[in-house]
Amino acid sequence: MGILDAVRQLKLITWLREERQSRKLILFIVFVALLLDNMLLTVVVPIIPSYLYTMDDTPVPVVRNSTPAPQSSGPGSFQSIVSLYDNTVQVTGGNATAQPSSDRNLPLSTAAPTTQVTWTPQPGDDCPNSSKKLLNENVKVGLLFASKATVQLITNPFIGPLTNRIGYQLPIFIGFCIMFLSTIMFAFSSSYTLLFLARSLQGVGSSCSSVAGMGMLASVYTDDEERGHAIGIALGGLALGVLVGPPFGSVMYEFVGKTAPFLILAFLALFDGALQLFILQPTKVEPENQKGTSLINLMKDPYIIIAAGAICFGNMAIAMMEPTLPIWMMETMCARKWQLGVAFLPASISYLIGTNIFGTLANKIGRWLCAMIGMFVVGLSVICVPFATNIYGLIIPNFGVGFAIGMVDSSMMPIMGYLVDLRHVSVYGSVYAIADVAFCMGFALGPSIGGSIAENIGFPWLMTIIGIIDILFAPLCIFLRNPPGQEEKIAILMDSNCSMKTRSYSTQECHNQGDDMELECDDYD
Repeated sequence: MGILDAVRQLKLITWLREERQSRKLILFIVFVALLLDNMLLTVVVPIIPSYLYTMDDTPVPVVRNSTPAPQSSGPGSFQSIVSLYDNTVQVTGGNATAQPSSDRNLPLSTAAPTTQVTWTPQPGDDCPNSSKKLLNENVKVGLLFASKATVQLITNPFIGPLTNRIGYQLPIFIGFCIMFLSTIMFAFSSSYTLLFLARSLQGVGSSCSSVAGMGMLASVYTDDEERGHAIGIALGGLALGVLVGPPFGSVMYEFVGKTAPFLILAFLALFDGALQLFILQPTKVEPENQKGTSLINLMKDPYIIIAAGAICFGNMAIAMMEPTLPIWMMETMCARKWQLGVAFLPASISYLIGTNIFGTLANKIGRWLCAMIGMFVVGLSVICVPFATNIYGLIIPNFGVGFAIGMVDSSMMPIMGYLVDLRHVSVYGSVYAIADVAFCMGFALGPSIGGSIAENIGFPWLMTIIGIIDILFAPLCIFLRNPPGQEEKIAILMDSNCSMKTRSYSTQECHNQGDDMELECDDYD
């Protein structure tokens, strides 16, 4: 048995060594990392608003023990005294038949040792007690949700250049470790401060995972069409996390409690960490072979800014809905806890469909066109959201929002890598740091600004404003139709018969061969 175990371990080690260079396995690791990151991102959407409202609205019982009076009514009797002055109930001890609470003329001087409990009666339905208190939750929930994206926004400019120096393996593993710690904190935190800290810590982990993951894919998938397909699959992991997160969180919170969904996510994160440890070998430092374009120069590129703007404003729509839609549903629909997460299900399903369809299709019909149509559809869909009168009325507009954002993300993420290949040096950490900054800016400004706007002018006006912004931004995607680039790089990217990979360039001279216009590439080192 010992020899057989040793042989199996040797085969496993050999297989791992062979698979470390497998592009599909790297794609799977990035897929799982984005899946868990976005499950944690969205699982809190139905939990936090309701949990904070319950925590703020729950009265604290006040128990006061009074001194025994010299006289008492019969031995072992119970008496209940209801005070209409301060809503208190006095219970006197004994084991006889209790006095009815409607008897208001009982002598207090004859009471036995009493325990006085103060509470506020709770309603029997799911409607909140105070709409004003509910509106105040918009700001608290918005700031908490935005803290993750804000921290991620600050961290991204450091992670991008760091991946150029040390490679992608170590940052993505560090991201797993931080995400695991954040998940545990969410499970056991019971105060707003600790929840805020856990959400902020998640931003650091997400920055490491998303920037390193996307950069790793762009570096191993050098062909533009293959890269678009691979990034579409990776975004499918993001979409699946967004899909599963809200309903999973709402159902678990309703029937099991707040801690359970986060413990399950922590267990799944351990599996992802073990996979990264054995396959990626995060202890090895593998810097890029060439120095990439600086982050500042990339941010000066107007075409990269347009692509980043589409990612930002497209995702800002759903980011504004995350903290405000559950509160609006509680206020107008008396929605139950499980409905707060299920309301996002159509958007999550359609996002998953959109990213998988347009990951490949966008390259054929034009990524700029897919992004422009997506921005128009996002704007129109969010404007229609406030017209819903019940949870079923949210299905069509939320489906449109998710599908359109899937069109935008699956078109703009690959085009970021293409723009670097076309106009800069093909090192991808910094450009995907910019893409993640754009994504995070939408999720940072969306909840924080959205919560304040919803509190002051209402949820319908909030949706109208972001819808108009998306519609006005859409025509800018036309500039991405045919961006200019360096002549030698255009030749490399357009020539499918040239054997050179797009990530390494040398001086080339191409000659036309006959009528078939084939290109023969000669290298001069």
